[in-house]
Amino acid sequence: MRARAVAAACLGLALAAAPAVTPARTAEPAPIVDALGRRLVFARPPTRLVTIFASNTELVAALGLADHIVGIETFTRFPSEVIGRPMVGGRLGFSVDRVVRQRPDLVVVTPARQAVNQLVDPMERLGIPIVVLTHRSIPEVMANIRLVAAVTGVPDRGEAVTGALQARLDAVAARIAGKPRPRIVMITGRVATGMLLIARPGSYTADAMVAAGGDLAFNRAQMLAQVAPEAILRADPDIVLFAGSATDMRDLFDRPGWASLRALKEKRVFVVSRAEFLIPGPRVVAGIEKLALVLHPELSSPGSRP
Repeated sequence: MRARAVAAACLGLALAAAPAVTPARTAEPAPIVDALGRRLVFARPPTRLVTIFASNTELVAALGLADHIVGIETFTRFPSEVIGRPMVGGRLGFSVDRVVRQRPDLVVVTPARQAVNQLVDPMERLGIPIVVLTHRSIPEVMANIRLVAAVTGVPDRGEAVTGALQARLDAVAARIAGKPRPRIVMITGRVATGMLLIARPGSYTADAMVAAGGDLAFNRAQMLAQVAPEAILRADPDIVLFAGSATDMRDLFDRPGWASLRALKEKRVFVVSRAEFLIPGPRVVAGIEKLALVLHPELSSPGSRP
């Protein structure tokens, strides 16, 4: 953990013209503390942002700041207005040179695919502010929206966005209150060994599954994200969710060995959106709303609302 204060001064390079709506600081700058415990102070709101990973891009865009994003990573697909922005890295790593080339006054990154190891120290040496965020739960996503809103000079917008999202979550919680909670598993991927990736406790995805009204069939703390197909059969979940396409789901469950899965026999195997459950950002709320109807189909009937 570093406690290094990083000033938000630019590199001394002339910045491009700011967008029509530029965040304006309405109060004295306050320090923020990122996920690594690093304390940062921003003298003025940054206006040129490089957002590493789709989750951070979506978070910034949710605040109405998509026009301020000047660099993204290869797998970013949303929102549409950032497609075509310069790429600063992807599966094989992240390029300090490409980041610097975009003349950012803020880099937002998450500890994944070695991005933090590759970028934090170089950015600090160059004097480019970099904020590290983790998204391990729904409340943490909300906190990150407010943090980025504060840094970029739009704290009121952060409160408005999180307030609206929380109201929708509260509405789901009210509708599922007191209802039986089915035991569920979400398969999030497959590996070459035949093992399956699942949403495990302590993850953002598992938090969303519980918020939608389910109980985790795999609920041991510190468990691995990979399980054998036989483990899912033994767990005997009420509902199995597959994060991906219907074609890929059929390809998996048409294979030998799955015929005895109770959820499959009872037609309680469902596809869910990878974007809504595997990218920790504001769209998870839409995923939770939809999943609540899958887990509790009676909620879709007239008169079911509290």
